[in-house]
Amino acid sequence: MAARSKKEKEHLNLVLGSHLATIHETLQVLDKTPPSFATKVTWDDVMKMGDQVSKQATTVGMLWTGEQPEFKAIEENMASYFNTLQGFLLLSHGSTVGAGPTLSSAVHASVKQVVDSSFRLMKETISLYGTHSKDQKLAVPQLVGPVWEACSALKKTPSTNVTAIGRGMTQVAVSVKDVLREMKELKPASSNDQVDKTSGESCLEAASEPHDGNSSEDDIGNDLSPEEMKVAERAIEVVSDTLSFVKVLIHSIIGLLKVEKPSDNSSFVNSLEKLLQLCQELGRQIDEIGACLYPPQEIPAIKAGSEKILSIIDTVQVEVEELLGSSDVFMEPCNGLRSSLRQLASELSNSSIADEAARLENITLTDK
Repeated sequence: MAARSKKEKEHLNLVLGSHLATIHETLQVLDKTPPSFATKVTWDDVMKMGDQVSKQATTVGMLWTGEQPEFKAIEENMASYFNTLQGFLLLSHGSTVGAGPTLSSAVHASVKQVVDSSFRLMKETISLYGTHSKDQKLAVPQLVGPVWEACSALKKTPSTNVTAIGRGMTQVAVSVKDVLREMKELKPASSNDQVDKTSGESCLEAASEPHDGNSSEDDIGNDLSPEEMKVAERAIEVVSDTLSFVKVLIHSIIGLLKVEKPSDNSSFVNSLEKLLQLCQELGRQIDEIGACLYPPQEIPAIKAGSEKILSIIDTVQVEVEELLGSSDVFMEPCNGLRSSLRQLASELSNSSIADEAARLENITLTDK
């Protein structure tokens, strides 16, 4: 019996390898953009096929609830499972007709979760064939859960370019909101931390003074001088206005849901993709500015980031006007952000922090 079981397991492994190879070939097809003239599959059809994959996973798990499953039953279920998975992949590919990079990426990520969890389930099924350990047999039903979860997650996958891009912008808004929260935690140094210039106390002497035992190590080096605090306050206004800017942009994009149809042309999708890229670059610049506010503040980097943000606003405004026409609702946050950027620029130009940093750098270079 042992020899027969071993031979059957070898056969099952060969069959499994063949199925896996077919799925891998299909995945390579999915990496290619379907032609625009192809028939577009609705995401509802993809989800329905996902439900079938989930049911197939349940059937595989049921095989291991009793005694050792029969060789023929495993082979037949494996064939049925991979046929269903193959159909699921082909429908998923059909759903990306007319999809831009963002929507395609979201679809591929969801599909990958279904495929990966399916592979783990089927590989474990074959690896346990012929074993008689109760604990090992329990592993198969437990691997059904991840397949269910992956198939259920298909309901949350965006089905249109507008939805996918809107979510991408929402992620930027969340990131900017996090930066704003962290920036608001910056605080000025207490009077005890300021060096009394009239007493001639050096920075080294001040640093050597014992600190309050209740102070947190996380606070060390985060307290700002009055001048640094002014820069931070202006920067906080910029980030706050950036958040408002992104929110209005998101609402504008969501409004396009009433316009988008499966036959949307590529120029429409390209415009949306460009807006998302600009929005993401805006988020990166906000991250940079936030990181530069901690002492010693990096004034040149803050200036450079502010200038890039100003350029992004101008470009976004042009793109939005091409899609929606001129909008007072959108112009308001644009002008508000420009105003706060001008105020930050003014504060930076008046700041002696940059001059002090340059002086210290020159001293360091001279010493070398």
